[in-house]
Amino acid sequence: MPMTTDWNPLLRGEFSKPYWTDLQEFVASERAEHSVYPPHDEVFAALHLTQHSDTKVMVLGQDPYHGAGQAHGLAFSVRRGVRIPPSLRNIHAELHDDLGIAIPNHGNLECWARQGVLLLNTTLTVRAGQAASHQKRGWEEFTDQVIKTVNDKTEPVVFILWGNAARRKSEFIDLRRHTVIESPHPSPFSARSGFFGSKPFSRANAALIAAGRGPISWRVDDLVDQAPQPTD
Repeated sequence: MPMTTDWNPLLRGEFSKPYWTDLQEFVASERAEHSVYPPHDEVFAALHLTQHSDTKVMVLGQDPYHGAGQAHGLAFSVRRGVRIPPSLRNIHAELHDDLGIAIPNHGNLECWARQGVLLLNTTLTVRAGQAASHQKRGWEEFTDQVIKTVNDKTEPVVFILWGNAARRKSEFIDLRRHTVIESPHPSPFSARSGFFGSKPFSRANAALIAAGRGPISWRVDDLVDQAPQPTD
């Protein structure tokens, strides 16, 4: 596994379990016959960009994006120059309404990840054009262990759970030590059922400040390259 951060000793035990071998064989066979996203070297990007010791907020997604060029290993994020997906447009809209932050012209959320926001999908790969195609193949067992490992941190962490799949993971979280912020998913199918107006960003920062931890700068355009990109 191409993981050289402080996650490695914490998760190493997973790599010798039978499910892990089966999972890696499945993904390899899928890549041999189909396009699979994200690319092999970006599957664990979330764990590379946000070390365990730095994790202050955990945002849970479900599948990587299944369109060409979209997924790059961070939940909800796309690289600059890639059309912003509808769920991310809704996240941008809520960010603006919550904190007054200008809606960015790109969807790269690496600036969050580098501040300690772990952007984790519960399934880390997907076949092109087929949502949920790699679910229930073993990724969930691995990412459940990631969630449990974050829960084991002594410092308070904010868990942002959007949608039913993410909200079910609250069973792994000690609510006496950590903060959970839940709402419907930002997808266009559910955003108006409670995601809009949920103010997850200000609530996360309030919880971090109350715990004596520094807030996150949620401004997405903190990266250097400001080239515009299509948004519709």
